Amino acid sequence: MKSKFAQILFSTRLMAVLFLTYAIAMAVGTFLDAGAETSPTPYSRTLIYNAWWFEGIMILFMVNFFGNIFKYRLIQQKKWSTLLLHLSFVLILIGAAVTRYYGYEGMIPIKEGESNDTMLSERVYLKTFVDGDAKDTNGRLQRRVLPEKQLLLSEKLDNYFSVEEDYKGQDFTIDYVNFIEDAHETLVEDESGDRYYKIVEAGEGGRHDHYLKEGSIENIHNVLFAFNKPTPGAINISNLNGKATLSSPFEGTVMRMADQKKSPVRQDSIQDLRLLSLYEIGEMKFVLPEKPMKGEYKIVKAEDPKDANSDALTLKVTSNGESKEIILQGGQGTANQMKTVKVGGLDFNMSYGSKEIKLPFSVKLNDIIAERYPGTDPSTYGIGFKSYESKVTVEDEKPFDARIYMNNVLD
Repeated sequence: MKSKFAQILFSTRLMAVLFLTYAIAMAVGTFLDAGAETSPTPYSRTLIYNAWWFEGIMILFMVNFFGNIFKYRLIQQKKWSTLLLHLSFVLILIGAAVTRYYGYEGMIPIKEGESNDTMLSERVYLKTFVDGDAKDTNGRLQRRVLPEKQLLLSEKLDNYFSVEEDYKGQDFTIDYVNFIEDAHETLVEDESGDRYYKIVEAGEGGRHDHYLKEGSIENIHNVLFAFNKPTPGAINISNLNGKATLSSPFEGTVMRMADQKKSPVRQDSIQDLRLLSLYEIGEMKFVLPEKPMKGEYKIVKAEDPKDANSDALTLKVTSNGESKEIILQGGQGTANQMKTVKVGGLDFNMSYGSKEIKLPFSVKLNDIIAERYPGTDPSTYGIGFKSYESKVTVEDEKPFDARIYMNNVLD
């Protein structure tokens, strides 16, 4: 029985099945990540690359390669080429295992002309600190720091998890509620909410939406806007009893979009507010496309992923008979500040995102060069580029310059 099992384990048929299964798994993983900006995603990692059966294929590969070395007596001079082929695969698998279990990846965000010595981990974590009234022998408040919990979250997966811990004998739980990819905070219509004017402003290379709350002042690129709150030096917008007006501390023009007709905007003069018209006041260009709406700011999925600045993780914290939900914005490549929620007399400080890893050196980005294919649109970000090159300086005891581009890495 053992001999028959060994024959199967070290057979060429098993090797062929392993290679075929491996190729199919990789193809399926690529299909699952179709359309994603980076690969592998948490979705493909969970279903394939981090799955026990995928690791089992690697182990069977290793056993098969080793077994065939002895089965076919490859440790002899006339079979060195075949032996080297088998040992090469073994070395690749060992390297993959070391990287999988002991290695780590990350990114260093650097603006041109600046330096950075902090790396953001590729893996994403939930970090939690719990503060209460307990004090140490010196009278200082004690903090409970929970172990960082690594997370692989996707809208296509069952992400549920629960953390059960205690603070000085007071039990608490942290339960998963919801996860939104490509989330952003925006105004959602709600009749019970406050009134807002939507201001569409054109500047800094594109269109930006701003929401001006009634009774507030908003600073938009160093220009003050006020809604039903008369403020000297601000562009004052008023909407009382159905009559909408605008007054400006600067001269300007307003152009009706329908027929391109222009009219002056007089300084410190109250005049009717024109919707769907382009105002040019000072250095500011803006349009108010509609009447004020009632709404509430909420974190929702962005219609265009380019408008998103993070993912959103919703958790429910329960302690001492009280429960509250907290929404944490973050994800891969972000290291946000802690967000606090008070539950059952305890303060839960939480964040969701990458881990900050301090490096023993810093990297300065001197210049970045991006070469485009002929005829591509320069306004499209990340599309149509032929190549990238970064010129950097590694700042250490012995600083040195380097160029980073395709197939030319910096060690």
